[in-house]
Amino acid sequence: QVQLVESGGGLVQPGGSLRLSCAASGSIFSIDAMGWYRQAPGKQRESVADITSGGSTDYADSVKGRFTIARDNAKNTVYLQMNSLKPEDMAVYYCYVDVRMGRGINRYWGQGTQVTVSS
Repeated sequence: QVQLVESGGGLVQPGGSLRLSCAASGSIFSIDAMGWYRQAPGKQRESVADITSGGSTDYADSVKGRFTIARDNAKNTVYLQMNSLKPEDMAVYYCYVDVRMGRGINRYWGQGTQVTVSS
C-alpha cells in the first residue's frame, strides 16, 4: 500500500506564493510520473503540472511561467511552487504518483489541500 501526504495549502493574497508538498510512503519500488491536479467548486478536476521520472515537466497553459513542479526522488516527494497566484487558482489541489508494480503502474492520490487566493 502507498500513502500520500500533502501539505502547504492555505490562504494567500493575490500575487502571493505558496509551496505545496506531497510525500509518498509505503510499498514503493519505483515511481514513474508525479503531478498535481486541482478542482475548483463547480468545475471539473484539471491537470496542473506533471513531472516524469526523467525530470521532464508539463504545465497547464493557465499556470505556465507562474508554477514550477519539482521532485526529490530520494524522498519520494513532489513539490509545486506557485507564484503570482490569482483568484482563479483557488481550488483543492491533489497530488498523484504513478508507482510501478511489476509490469503495471498504479496511480495513487493525495487527500487534497485547499488553496485560497483572496484579499
